[in-house]
Amino acid sequence: METYSLLREIAGSWGLLMLAAFFVGAVIWAFRPGSGASYRDTANIPFRNEDRPAAGREADE
Repeated sequence: METYSLLREIAGSWGLLMLAAFFVGAVIWAFRPGSGASYRDTANIPFRNEDRPAAGREADE
């Protein structure tokens, strides 16, 4: 059997299975219980300096 044909056969069956398992694992990881607090904290990073500009930055105006 040619090397290309063997690799193509592996990628067509086992590769698809591995990528599907990785996708399911990533979805389970993202929606696991208790992860919401860390995601909320990360989502609010842009709003942390709402009252004043970040330290060390001067206004361009």
